Amino acid sequence: MSKPDPKEVPPPRTYTHYAGRWLILPLINTPVTPNQLTTLRLLTGIAAAGAFAMGDYFWTVWGGVLFAFSTVLDRADGELARLSGKVSAGGHRYDLSCDSIVNVVLFIGIGIGLTESALGHWAWKMGVLSGLSIALTFWIVFRLHESGSTPSEAFNAPKGFDFDDALFLVCLFAWFDGMFYLLIAASVCAPLFLIFAVWQYVTLKSSMEN
Repeated sequence: MSKPDPKEVPPPRTYTHYAGRWLILPLINTPVTPNQLTTLRLLTGIAAAGAFAMGDYFWTVWGGVLFAFSTVLDRADGELARLSGKVSAGGHRYDLSCDSIVNVVLFIGIGIGLTESALGHWAWKMGVLSGLSIALTFWIVFRLHESGSTPSEAFNAPKGFDFDDALFLVCLFAWFDGMFYLLIAASVCAPLFLIFAVWQYVTLKSSMEN
């Protein structure tokens, strides 16, 4: 497969995709593959969850650092695929699967880390609810991609942003010792956004069929 001319590849859609493209520019003519970056994204995301599960501020800060790197890698793998001519449906599915795993494990880790807080054993259950809701939302996003839409269009995200850029807030809450409040907010907002995503998907599918 011939490599596309970088000048002919459309510019990144969001600011985080710009960061991902900048990160992978030195890798374009190397043996590194998009799936390898996706795997590294998966491993760093799981490592972040493990750090959050420790429950103390030191590990929470490092969990935020690991998750920030993991999230940028989530943009970088797609940018490498586009610039190296290695875009594939299988790679897209693998990327979505890793995203789902990271988000579920991440919030479970946050919940485990907060079991000694006022939330008690409700914390990990709230983590499961938040993570599963986000993972299911990602599945709907994948379906939207298959239908020819983009997350920015479907969810009316501001220009330069995707809906899942909100996950960078996890890092800020981690660094400013606010995981307790993050988990409460996520356990409410993530299921509500999932309901909105389902409604938006059904609406878009209906309009395309008509």
